[in-house]
Amino acid sequence: MYIRRSLRRSRTGVTLLSLAALLVSGCSAAGTTSSAGSTAVAALVALPRATPSALAPYYGQKLSWRGCGVPGFECATLKAPLDYADPGAGDVRLAVARKKATGPGKRLGSLLVNPGGPGGSAVGYLQQYAGIGYPAGVRARYDMVAVDPRGVARSEPVECLDGRAMDTYTQTDTTPDDQRETGELVDAYKEFAEGCGSHSARLLRHVSTVEAARDMDILRAVLGDGKLHYVGASYGTFLGATYAGLFPNRVGRLVLDGAMDPALPARRLNLDQTAGFETAFQSFAKDCVTRSDCPLGGKGTAPAKVGENLKAFFRKLDAHPIPTGDPDGRKLGEALATTGVIAAMYDESTWEQLREALNSAIKDKDGAGLLALSDSYYERDADGRYANLMAANAAVNCLDLPAAFSTPDQVEKALPSFEKASPVFGEGLAWTSLNCAYWPVRPTGEPHRIEAKGAAPIVVVGTTRDPATPYRWARSLAHQLTSARLLTYEGDGHTAYGRGSACIDSAIDTYLLHGTPPTDGKRCK
Repeated sequence: MYIRRSLRRSRTGVTLLSLAALLVSGCSAAGTTSSAGSTAVAALVALPRATPSALAPYYGQKLSWRGCGVPGFECATLKAPLDYADPGAGDVRLAVARKKATGPGKRLGSLLVNPGGPGGSAVGYLQQYAGIGYPAGVRARYDMVAVDPRGVARSEPVECLDGRAMDTYTQTDTTPDDQRETGELVDAYKEFAEGCGSHSARLLRHVSTVEAARDMDILRAVLGDGKLHYVGASYGTFLGATYAGLFPNRVGRLVLDGAMDPALPARRLNLDQTAGFETAFQSFAKDCVTRSDCPLGGKGTAPAKVGENLKAFFRKLDAHPIPTGDPDGRKLGEALATTGVIAAMYDESTWEQLREALNSAIKDKDGAGLLALSDSYYERDADGRYANLMAANAAVNCLDLPAAFSTPDQVEKALPSFEKASPVFGEGLAWTSLNCAYWPVRPTGEPHRIEAKGAAPIVVVGTTRDPATPYRWARSLAHQLTSARLLTYEGDGHTAYGRGSACIDSAIDTYLLHGTPPTDGKRCK
């Protein structure tokens, strides 16, 4: 499905997944229709406390820190076993960065951060935001640390298609009108999957969330910390919760912001997220019609009508793409336009930019603004090069759980439920849930509850109108984790910490600095 990742950084509209394929499953595993927290779904089993002798060399390694080229930060390379079931089969090299505690005050240890995705660069997030933008009190007391998960960014990135092929892929029509267009979409998914299998065969079977969580425990030990202190956003909550489930006795202060629900199968995850984007769009629509520059309706226009107007615009683009001024000749069709709109749903601060982009596209037939939003989401630069976000996202998600759909016929049957969840985005999000069906390696995960019995208090944060990680997921994860404290932000946007709520920030900062979690059920506006 769409990438679940934090927005807090220097660029706009961070992360989605390709409408043309990256709308991969979610993040847990699936094949069942069990509901969140259902006792029919098995709980993740904790690993033995003792470190296996075969892993001792990894836990005992010494990091060689060096300059990163970014003032104030150091970088190193961590080794982890490619295959935990066979540690002698070779290593995977992971990029680590840190910014040491600045003081004053006693150092509390390392604070590991992850922005989500899967596929988001934690090192980039640390250097661009967390290491300089987290509250000064937190940065004073903790070494701020990040590791790019295996297969991501600087950590032996999964590779699939080159830039030109990715351009074609992201423009593939994800609302097929006939069998020919359905065949073209399936062919695009197959080409993407085959590219990943061809270029990243060694790594593709070993980029699961469980393996990434085990890598974090090696890093914890190498850093000299007895407990793991961690802030994870979006997919990073699934990674952090998985760590807690595997190593409950090593849980320090964990913040899981914009929580995932590991008990859900892929189809349910995708359907819930589809409804989440509709909720976010309804908020945008209500705000838009109060503005003089709203291109989708005037004062008093119902949100449903705003959605109908946007869908009508998408249909026009499907038939007649418009110019963008792109040097590579890309025009704005339905797929890229939809991605651009969804990118703006992650944070209400981008709504003005979206209105401007829609005005240019609808009134002036200039698609440059929506293309820019789409490119920022895909992490495509001006030279036509893509970061490995989309490749890593698919690789992790398709390994973590079985595909939401196996055939186009299954998608067709599910269309009514997706369109009910979102009249605006439902059809496209249903079809983009098909891409894992053609993945070259079999999934290793299943849906599961995470209880983390014996763990210290864990703070789970949910935003009531979060588009990418619906609030119900946070409630479910908090119900599963035996030591969870649910902290709720009543508002819009994806994730809550560091987004302007003094109530949220104060609660989390108090927990990180003093170990005192908020009261379970605390709500902030």
